[in-house]
Order: sequence, then structure tokens, then C-alpha cells
Amino acid sequence: MVKLIAIYKQPEDPEKFDEHYFNTHTPLTQKIPGLRDMKVTKIVGSPMGKTDYYLLCEMYYDDHESLQAAMKTDEGKASGKDVMQFAGDLVTLVIGEEVHVEQIH
Repeated sequence: MVKLIAIYKQPEDPEKFDEHYFNTHTPLTQKIPGLRDMKVTKIVGSPMGKTDYYLLCEMYYDDHESLQAAMKTDEGKASGKDVMQFAGDLVTLVIGEEVHVEQIH
């Protein structure tokens, strides 16, 4: 599995951000062909107290080829355009591969 990870900084207006993110952006993203799963995490703090981050979204694909193909679809382009319009100054996008490690006991 490969995932596209979107990390968002704190928005000036969290209520307005949430309204757009959950009612407009999320439904657009969920339509992207090849998307296997989408997990959204609201960041509520850090061990050091305050954090610059607000939200993290993990979008899972079968492999790098599936992710690349998904980004080229009309749905992928619509999601990308939308995120740049409403949160281009807040979002960082990275691609990751999960690594499984043995439990330490």
C-alpha cells in the first residue's frame, strides 16, 4: 500500500475550513478512482502542548502506479484544484509507504 498524506497547518478560521473540507473537499476526494481508503485525523495537540498542525489525511492506494493514475483522472485533478484554492497555503502533500516493524517487548 502507498498513501498520499495531506498535512494541514492551523487555519485562520477553523469553522470555515471544516465546512469546506468535510462538505466539499472530502466528497470530491472520495470519488477518485483507485482510492482504497481515506483516514482523517484531527490534530488536537502535541506532547509539548500547542502544535502548528490542524488535520492529517491519509489516502491509500494499491501502489505507486495506482496513485499516479488516480492523480491524472478528472476526479484527481478536481480534488487537487480544490485543495489548492481553499488551503494551498496550509497544506503539505507527501507520499509514503507503510513499514511494518516487529513489536518490542
